[in-house]
Amino acid sequence: MRTVKVNLDKKSLSSYEIRIGKDILDRMVLLIAKNHKAGRYVVITDDCVGGFYGKKFLAALKDMGAVASLIVFPAGESSKNINTVLDITGKLIEGGADRETCLIALGGGVVGDIAGFVASVFMRSVPYIQIPTTLVAQVDSSIGGKTGIDLPYGKNLLGTFYQPAAVFASLSFLETLPEKEFNNGLAEIIKYGVIDDEKMFRTLEDGIDAVKAKDQKILLNLVESCCQIKRSIVEIDEKEQGLRRILNFGHTLGHALETISKFTITHGEGVALGMIAAARISEKMGYLKNGEAGRIAALIRQAGLPVKIPKSLDGEKIIAQLRMDKKKKDGIIHFVLLKKIGMPFIHANIEHKLIAAVIEEMK
Repeated sequence: MRTVKVNLDKKSLSSYEIRIGKDILDRMVLLIAKNHKAGRYVVITDDCVGGFYGKKFLAALKDMGAVASLIVFPAGESSKNINTVLDITGKLIEGGADRETCLIALGGGVVGDIAGFVASVFMRSVPYIQIPTTLVAQVDSSIGGKTGIDLPYGKNLLGTFYQPAAVFASLSFLETLPEKEFNNGLAEIIKYGVIDDEKMFRTLEDGIDAVKAKDQKILLNLVESCCQIKRSIVEIDEKEQGLRRILNFGHTLGHALETISKFTITHGEGVALGMIAAARISEKMGYLKNGEAGRIAALIRQAGLPVKIPKSLDGEKIIAQLRMDKKKKDGIIHFVLLKKIGMPFIHANIEHKLIAAVIEEMK
C-alpha cells in the first residue's frame, strides 16, 4: 500500500492520507476502525457499486465490531440532485445517525460528491471517508474536498469544500469497471500529463495500450502520480482561488457539453473534448506551438475517447451554457489554456466567436 499525505492548514484539522494499493479491503477496514473511530458508520453507495461491493464492505465493517449500515441510491448523474440529498439525510435521521457518525462514500465521482456534500451539512458536518471505485474518482474527484450536486442550470452549482478524513484507492475495484468508465478516468490522467507532467504525457503516448490493458504496475504508478500532482496543487490552493483552477483544464467546455447533451456525453468524454478545444484555442491565439493540439487529440483518440462534438448539439446553446459556468467572474468565462504541454495558464474573456468557431470545427 502506497501513501500520499495531503498536508493542509493544521488549524482546520483537514490533513489526511490517500492510501493506494490492490486487494486492500481488509487493510482499509482495519485502518478505518483504528484511525477513524465513530459511534456508527454509514456506507453511502449507488445501486451499481452496491451490487458488487456494498454488502461485502458492510460485512467487513461489522466483522470489526463496528455499528454499520448501508444507504443505496440510483446510479448516475441524474441522481446528483437535492432530492437525493434529502432522501439520504432522511434515512440517516431514521437510522439514528448523529454527530458521532462517520459517512463512507463507496463509489465513483457522483457517490463521492453526494456523500461529501451530505457530510458537510448533516448535523452541521460529520466526518466522511472516500473509497473511490472508478478511475476518475481514484485519480481526481475523491481528492481535494470538492463536493456538490447539480441544478437544472448546470453541474455542481450547489456544493462545499469539505475535506475527507481519508481516501482509500484499491485498484481491485477497477476490475469490474466497464471500458467506457475506465476510459473516462483516462481523460483525467491525460489532463494531469497535459497540465503538469510532460514526462507522464510521453509515457502515456508510448504505453497507452498497456494502460488500457490495465497493467497493474503502470496503473499503480499513474494513480499515485496523479494523486501527488493534485495533492501538491490542493496544498497550495485548497479553495480554488488561484493555482487550483488549472485542474479545470478541459472542464469548462466539458461540463457544458455534459449538460447540453443531458449527460449522454459522460464526464470523461466531455473533458476529452474540452481539452482538445482548449488546445486548439491556445494554438489559434498563438500561445501553443502548431501541432501540439493534434498531439493531444491523437492520445485522446488512442485512449478510446471522442475527438468530435456531436453535430446534433447546437453551438449557440453550448455557448449559452458556458455563460452559466460557476467559475466565471464578473460574467467573464475563464479558460485554462496552454503555452506548452506541462505549462497551463488562465485566460479571461476569450472572444465567443473564437470559441464558437472551434466548436464548429470539431463537429
